[in-house]
Parts: sequence; C-alpha cells; structure tokens
Amino acid sequence: MSTTRLAVSVAACAALLVTPTAASGDGRSEPARSPHKARPTASAQVWMTTVDRAEELHRRPDVPFVAGGSSALTVTVDPSRTYQEMDGFGASITDSSAVLLSGLPAAKRAAVMASLFGSGPDGIGLSFLRQPMGASDFVAGPHYTYNDLPAGQTDYDLSEFTIAHDEAQILPLLREALALNPDITIMATPWSPPAWMKDNLSLVGGRLIDDDRIYATYAQYFVRFIQAYRAAGVPVHYVTVQNEPQNRTPDGYPGMDMPVADQVRLISVLGPALHAAGLKTQIVGYDHNWATHPNDLTPESLPPGRDPEPDYAADVLSSEASAWVAGTAFHCYYGDPSAMSALHNRFPDKGIWFTECSGSRGATDSPEKVFTDTLKWHSRNVTIGTTRNWAKSVVNWNLALDPQGGPHNGGCGTCTGVVTIAADGTITRNAEYFTLGHMSKFVQPGAMRIASTNFATTGWNGQILNVAFRNHDGSTVLVAHNENDAPRTFAVGVGDMHFEYTLPGASLATFVWPASKALGSKLDLIDITGATATASPTGQNPAALVDDDAVSRWSAGTAQVPGQYFTIDLGREVHASRIVLDSGASVADPWWAPDGKPSSDYARSWELYSGLDGTTWRLVASGVGTGQLTTIDVGKLKARYLRVVSTGTAGNWWSIADVRLYG
Repeated sequence: MSTTRLAVSVAACAALLVTPTAASGDGRSEPARSPHKARPTASAQVWMTTVDRAEELHRRPDVPFVAGGSSALTVTVDPSRTYQEMDGFGASITDSSAVLLSGLPAAKRAAVMASLFGSGPDGIGLSFLRQPMGASDFVAGPHYTYNDLPAGQTDYDLSEFTIAHDEAQILPLLREALALNPDITIMATPWSPPAWMKDNLSLVGGRLIDDDRIYATYAQYFVRFIQAYRAAGVPVHYVTVQNEPQNRTPDGYPGMDMPVADQVRLISVLGPALHAAGLKTQIVGYDHNWATHPNDLTPESLPPGRDPEPDYAADVLSSEASAWVAGTAFHCYYGDPSAMSALHNRFPDKGIWFTECSGSRGATDSPEKVFTDTLKWHSRNVTIGTTRNWAKSVVNWNLALDPQGGPHNGGCGTCTGVVTIAADGTITRNAEYFTLGHMSKFVQPGAMRIASTNFATTGWNGQILNVAFRNHDGSTVLVAHNENDAPRTFAVGVGDMHFEYTLPGASLATFVWPASKALGSKLDLIDITGATATASPTGQNPAALVDDDAVSRWSAGTAQVPGQYFTIDLGREVHASRIVLDSGASVADPWWAPDGKPSSDYARSWELYSGLDGTTWRLVASGVGTGQLTTIDVGKLKARYLRVVSTGTAGNWWSIADVRLYG
C-alpha cells in the first residue's frame, strides 16, 4: 500500500463518500436543525455515596443531557447490545442474622427490614437471598441439619426430617422480606448433609458415603426441603448442591469435600428427583471461588494423589449431569471476576450467579477504614466487577451481624454484615448496604445488562469503573465508581447526547434516566464477535481493536506519519451506517500522562476504506480527528473488510481502544 493513500476510483464510490468539513467534537458534521422544532430534553437522576459518609445514597440535583460530544473521557451507553438478565442483589438471612433481627423490638425490626427490602424512600429493595440449608458457621448455637439423628442411626425414608428450626425465626423473616418485595429470588445451599450420610459421621469435613442409597436419600432431602419451604410460603428458585466443595477442612463448622465426580453423581440423581416431584427449582453447580484457593491445595487439605480439579466449574458443565445444571455460582475469596467471563465464553448457554462475599475487618481497623476499604473493594470486584462479568446476582454473606462479627460457631471471626446490630439495638448501615443499594434500589429483577464502554479494571488502574442496565420500564441505570482519592470528571454518551459529571474521590454513584425520545437512536450496535484485525505498523496488540474491551488498546508504537493503517476482517458481510473509532482513556484522560495532560493518541486526519474481498478497496470517508471519539456516518455501507488510514503527522502514537459499528 502507498504511504499516502490507496489508489481508488472516487467516482465509483461517490454515493458513499462522507467528508466532514465542519467537524463536531466527535468528528462528525452536525446537520442543520429546524428553528421551529425544539429538541427533546432529558436528564438523569444522581445518587451518591462518599467514603467520608457525608453522602449515603444521597439524591443530588439531576444532571441534564446536552447535544453533541464531550472532551471528557466518555462512557458510551448503548441499550441495543444486551448481556445477562439480572435476578437480583442481596445477602443471606443466616441463623446469626435471624437471631439479631428477631431480637429487635417489633417496630425497629420492621423499620430495618423495610430499609433492606422495601421500595420506599429509605429502602434499597434487596431482591436476592441465598439461604443456608441447615447450619453454617454463622449460628448462635450448635450446628444442625434437618435430619439429625443419634449416633449409629439412619433414616433412609426421612421420617425424622423437619424444618422446625427455621420456623422459629428464619422463615418468619423470609416471609416478611417477601411481603416487602414479592420479586425476591431465593437460592438454597447446604453446608453439610446430615452426619449419618457422611463417611466421617460428622457435619465438619468428610464426604458423602459412597452408596447409591445415600445419594438417592440426599436427593430426596433437597426435595423435602423445597416442598417444606414452599408450604411455609417461601419458594426456592435455585439450589446449589454444596457450599465451597473444595474447602475440605472447614475451620470448626459444617462443610464437606465434594470432588467433581461426587457433585456430578448427586446432580444426576437430584435433577430427576426434582422433576419427578414436579418442582421447577433449578440446580446451580460449583459455588466456590473464582480460582482454587491455595489453602485448598495444601498436603493437609488435598489427599495424596488427588487431582486438585482447578477447572471444577467447567468439569461439571462438561459432564453427563450438565443437562440438569442451570449454570455456575461463584464466591470472591480468591481469584478474579474475569474467571466468570472466561467460563461464559466456554458455556454461553449456562447462567452465572455470584453468591457470596463477606466484608471483613482487621483487629485494629477503625470503622472509617473498614467503610472506605469495603466500599472501594466491593464496588470494584463485587457489585460492578461481577455484573460486568455475566453475574445474574450479586450476594453478600450475612445480612446482619453484631459489632464483634458474630454470633458464630467456628469459621470467620472477622466478617461484617450488610448491617450491624448492637446489643442496645443500634443499627449501623455498613458499606455493603450502599454497594448493594446503589444497584438493588434501581436495577429491577429481570433488567438486562447493556453495553457501556469501560476503561477500568477490577485491579486498580485509576479509571472510572462502570456498568449499565435497562429496566423493563425502559429506564437506564448506570453505576460508576471513581477508584481515585481525587475527584474525576467523565462524560456519559447516549445516542447523540451526553452529560458530564465530576465524581468525588473514591465515591460510588448511580445515574438513572427514563426512556426518552431525546436519547433514542435508530442505530443498533452490531455484534462483531469473531472479527480479526491487523495493523501496519503492527505496534501493540492489534486484536484489541475488535475485542469489545475498552481497557485494552492497539497503539502504533511510533509517532504518527501518513500511511499507518489498521485492517479489520469482520468475518462476514455487514451492513453498517456508522463507525466509531474510540481512542479510549489514552486520549481523554490526563491520568495516563506524567505531566497531567492527555496524550492525544488520536489520528490527526484519516481515511476510511471498505472492501468485500480484502484486496479491492473503496474510499468511504475522510476527515480530521479531534479527540477520543471519531464518529463516521457512512450511509448504507456493505463491507466485510474495513481499513482506516492515518493521513496526518504528529509526535503522538496512534491508539484505538475499540472500533464499534452501528446499523
């Protein structure tokens, strides 16, 4: 290819030629507007939590959308690209939580429950509960199951099965929560089967006895539990078959070693048992960390010759039991939420649920430090991090604990709850209340996550992290977290409009706007999954041009000179009306530059070519770049290949984080 431009027949593509002459801030010429027709207006609600607790889910003045583009780092929200459907956000009414909540005076308990599950001004509308089937480490008394027997006895017909323990405190609270929010989804999880079903005859550790009769009885144990809860007015929508199956040596609390083969064996019995009983409860596999914890790989934990099964979740989904498995549940205590996206890419037809993460406190940590650290870590990794990685639910651990992180019997001594209930009845809303509330108060069950460009990683990289949802009523919710201690300004672009906002340091914000003609678009984001890219010079990471990830980017790796280009093979013929070149945070964000100024890695001028065979090219458009976003309207373009050529000169590199097509 020539170092200046491709040889083309301009006459042959005159109908497609777009040459902006008076480019707007996003590189697109602005059409003339009728002076007799007012442009529709729109604005977004703003809700803010700051680490100094000066604002806690505080409603700020609305921010208006304005026409055109912004010079600030712009997050583009596009409801035409959808991802997972959300089940909800919540925690667990453990025994410990139930004891504390039940011990409050009736009026105060009602107020706390309304603040957690209600939809009023002071409620955050929690919509998902993961309930232990029997004891966990968070009990105020001895450990238990629903079929405990004296040593040496068995009960294969489950004649002694009873949920009487839960009828005292847990079920009344569950019914109260459902009365406040009938859309709550409930998942149930056992920490251990009854001891008589295990090879060590204890609720702590051990494995299921290798006997078909045991597996069949344990499957019926699940059936009886679901039926009993339903009769008590509490529907169970999902079950996982074992909490943390790779935690083989729990610290003095119920738990069980469940290798993949045992989980597959149990699911293969449980699935048909649920079906035969006419139950629609779905089975979810794994229910453990994003990656295998080192503590589960020690010689003391891992039996000699035993496979550590680091791909446990995928092994279950690849097994003969897969037909009975709705998807996979994850916890936060080791690894990274990107593991959920990796699993989704391998099994796109299976769901992903995030089901447990507890806040924690150090022995000498001040309440201010605990709040700050939890708000930051949970915002990045739990609420935003998991939902950006396909999670249908976001679930903390205990709904309520006392100031000492109890009561508990074994297990975690540093855990924190969504709320803290002191002995005198004082209620403290912890950081978890707000990280959940920034979503649960606004994102309705059944909402769809939608596309929003994101320049941050769950590991701190200085950028604003965000995730967006579209509710059934057409409203849009954008949750954004500023990871930095200092304020940061960014823009949100929707259609041809945007707003700018400055987030306080380390703050968490929710923006909500209703469906509006002003924010509508006739163009849909085109899925270019499978597209490939090459570049000259190759520079850094050409694949980032088409990876649907604005964190990664391609850079030429050298100063801009005419003739640099990149080529995209879409893999099929595509009909496009608009092409957007997003140079990402390297252009609009001064954080990247040591001198505090944006690096301006956008093409100073450019030409866009299209082709059907990768050999013959037609000039489609040319223009100048002015900032992060270069938007090229191309009419009705049919192409399999696209090539963008830099025709300008600059000392800066040329960088592109994303190429997006609309049609």
